[in-house]
Amino acid sequence: MPQIRPITDLRNTTEISNICHNTKEPVFITKNGYGDLVIMSIETYEKQFAMSELYQKLTLAEKQVAEKLPLLKGEDVFKKLRAKYGNKI
Repeated sequence: MPQIRPITDLRNTTEISNICHNTKEPVFITKNGYGDLVIMSIETYEKQFAMSELYQKLTLAEKQVAEKLPLLKGEDVFKKLRAKYGNKI
């Protein structure tokens, strides 16, 4: 469940930091009873950003399928990746 804290709680940065890291969720900060800021750990931010990028790529792929654009074969994609990055994949 998301944490909602008043802006005065930012005086105790260690506590807010611990909440962000322990819950792995953003902390919503209010000012005068209204939403003002969102604070999260870098780990949570990177995860959210990666998910956003993934959804954008999936949306593009769905659009390409709907428009019946030519698709790449999985084998060809992996050949290109192996050529570029080696057998780490």
